[in-house]
Amino acid sequence: MPGAEEFVPPRARLPGLREAVQSCRGCDLYRDATQAVFGAGRESARMVIVGEQPGDQEDRQGAPFVGPAGRMLDRALVEVGIDRDDVYVTNTTKHFKFDRERGKRRIHRKPSRAEVAACRPWLDAELRVVAPELVLCLGATAAQALLGPSFRITKQRGQVVDLPDHDACAVATIHPSAILRAEDRESMYRGFVADLRVAAETLASLQSG
Repeated sequence: MPGAEEFVPPRARLPGLREAVQSCRGCDLYRDATQAVFGAGRESARMVIVGEQPGDQEDRQGAPFVGPAGRMLDRALVEVGIDRDDVYVTNTTKHFKFDRERGKRRIHRKPSRAEVAACRPWLDAELRVVAPELVLCLGATAAQALLGPSFRITKQRGQVVDLPDHDACAVATIHPSAILRAEDRESMYRGFVADLRVAAETLASLQSG
């Protein structure tokens, strides 16, 4: 898999990256997706939230976290006092990977490690431009992409760790889509909020320090 590196314009800011990503052919995911879905938010954001990949609604609308999982994330951010307008949200891969059921329904498929690695130059470019103080990883794919393949959400969620190769720290938690699939949604949501509160308190301490 060739990877996205040759498609990422060097030294580009977010507008230039957002335009260039639509021409990316670094892996085969672009073939079936409606469009590439780049990150959204301010270049001056102190916090970056990284998920796995765009979902069905994100693929259709061209923006990250605008579907049911995004609404779950928004609810939790409000609860811990984080303004979504003050964060930058993105995904490890920029195209939606899916299978089709009978009819028109598109079912999410987890991107492979090779696909995540191929798309990594886009995420690195976003982190370079935004230069956040804290990165919140949502789900195992994002956490292992940024914190290493040995990272385990089940054991290390909610812990503040250093972000390799960046002058920032990181916190990992479950992806909000996992809450939507859970039998005990309320319990999982409470745990999710507790992890986000760690991120919010860490960000506040970095600002005061």
